[in-house]
Amino acid sequence: MTIKVKAPGSCGELVQGTINGVNFLITCPVDWYSEVTVVSGGSMAHAQPKTAAAVNKIFEYLNISGNIGLAVESDLPVGKGMASSSADISAACQAAALAVADTQLSCDEIADIALTIEPTDGIFYPGIIMFDHVQGKIRRYLGNPPPMYIAVFDVGGQVDTLVFNDREDLAILNKAKETQIVTAVELVAQGLKTGNARLIGQGATMSAVANQAILYKPCLERVINCSSDFGAVGVCAAHSGTVLGVMFSADAMAGHEACIKEICRACPEVAYLKTVRLISGGLIITGDDGNER
Repeated sequence: MTIKVKAPGSCGELVQGTINGVNFLITCPVDWYSEVTVVSGGSMAHAQPKTAAAVNKIFEYLNISGNIGLAVESDLPVGKGMASSSADISAACQAAALAVADTQLSCDEIADIALTIEPTDGIFYPGIIMFDHVQGKIRRYLGNPPPMYIAVFDVGGQVDTLVFNDREDLAILNKAKETQIVTAVELVAQGLKTGNARLIGQGATMSAVANQAILYKPCLERVINCSSDFGAVGVCAAHSGTVLGVMFSADAMAGHEACIKEICRACPEVAYLKTVRLISGGLIITGDDGNER
């Protein structure tokens, strides 16, 4: 049996921080995917160690055994805060369970396995969710996004997720920004509930700015100023990565290309990657017949 599973990447997070000391993020899934193909029989010799480890844990969890061939096709940048590892791991877990045991895992089951490997983005859950990316204590569905587009920029460098989340000062720094983060969550949640892209953008911008004390992006203020001049609703950020996203509602895309040009002029150290759609998260499963399951 051959199974293909696609998982969306992200443009950072709409919000990330702590509330009462509990870590969480609000997912920012986009239509930029990782696709995993699993075939019964074969080898995982070329799989990334994290992905292979997650699949082996799925076999243990389901009490099954077998050999599978696993291939990952993804052009999601690595180490940028675009959920590349979370996409690979979640898609591989689901594909392996289906190919070997004909079992479709729940999102919570995938999360429980992925979190034993590393801090995990919840992009494999349907919709937009508030998710504890470290221990999984929070798994709260917030809604589906209104039509929105995100111009993705990279400020350069890479960030290791495990190293970032092991910082000794992280809890103290997160505690210091909790007031702003609570407000940011309220704005994004209300925006999702009412379909108001501007509220979502305001909350995302507030969280991006609050995160400057943790992972500083020297171009952020200029990007925010440029984006507002061209009708963008806000700026999201990879709180433990290097990407920024300029967010546009679907009816404000007229200034999109001019905004990109101006940001590239004003911030020559920033690289434009591509423009994506903010989407509802979730895995896309395709069977032997090529149809979605």
